[in-house]
Amino acid sequence: MRAAIFYDEHDIRVEDVAEPGPLKRGQVRLRPTLCGICGTDLHEYLAGPIVIPTSPHPLTGSAAPQVLGHELSARVLEVADDVSSVSVGDRVSVQPLIFCGECYFCRRGLNHLCVQMACVGLSFDGGGISEQLVLSASQVSVLPDTVSDKQGALIEPSAVAAYGVDRTGFRAGDSILITGAGPIGALSALYAHAAGASQVIISEPNPKRRALAESFGIATILDPTSNDVTTAVRDLTGGVGVDVAAECSGSEPGLNAALNAVRSHGTVTQVGLHIKPASFDPMNLSNRDLSLIGTWCYPVTDWPRIIALVASGRFPVEKAVSDVVPVADIVERGFDRLLDPSGDAQKILVEV
Repeated sequence: MRAAIFYDEHDIRVEDVAEPGPLKRGQVRLRPTLCGICGTDLHEYLAGPIVIPTSPHPLTGSAAPQVLGHELSARVLEVADDVSSVSVGDRVSVQPLIFCGECYFCRRGLNHLCVQMACVGLSFDGGGISEQLVLSASQVSVLPDTVSDKQGALIEPSAVAAYGVDRTGFRAGDSILITGAGPIGALSALYAHAAGASQVIISEPNPKRRALAESFGIATILDPTSNDVTTAVRDLTGGVGVDVAAECSGSEPGLNAALNAVRSHGTVTQVGLHIKPASFDPMNLSNRDLSLIGTWCYPVTDWPRIIALVASGRFPVEKAVSDVVPVADIVERGFDRLLDPSGDAQKILVEV
């Protein structure tokens, strides 16, 4: 079968590999339909292997070279005899995290913090940018007819965005600032609006990303290169500041803008991943009684809720997609475009 395989930094190849073997108990065989290129995938391409193991992973035994892809929709080709939760022909979205179920965190329902956690497409024998994938049936959720394959491939990054907003303690009627309008920032804004935000404000320096965020029609868009974000946000909120903020840029300016623009006793979640240390004034947290919270992945049980919200029409996740490219062009039209600082690509899905 054909698959996109990571070998080393700047070395991703589309080539033929062996199909997965026979199903074991509790497993399903999938035919991936669409799969997103994630920021983690980009980091691997730029400077990897980072997350991708070079020696056998303790939970899965997987090691590079690695079939990529963990944001995917698929069709069910085959189910094991003991599987009743899905049927052949179902369209599904995949929850890609794999956890031990036995460690301190798993036993407390915090499976996304499993000390041995693995992930489809990064530390598992298989990924979504391939023609077949065998997984546990517990990792797939059926998509209703009202949710497209494109939307199904966006459930995973949408779960990241939703968790970042939820961890602020956001409530319907709250105002929110999103710093950074990349894929996760865009989905965070769409989720907050769907969840009943009274006001959504987005700060983004890239003009093309600002234009895409503007097209959503749900937010006030700020350019931090020409506006003081703190002043602008306070002007928009009667001098108080937003109730909560989700920092999605992974940058020091974005973090400080969020901390300065949130109201006293407000909450900021750090959703975007920093690739180097960032400085901020801890006295700002104390003087204004602020909460700064980190987030990692998402609750593994969140798929049915996110799918239902998309199905309702209130969470149009497909608006975050800029391109769909064939797997044969994944490097040139996918990875290289996303890494071009002057490019206009936002979220790219790969047609498998």
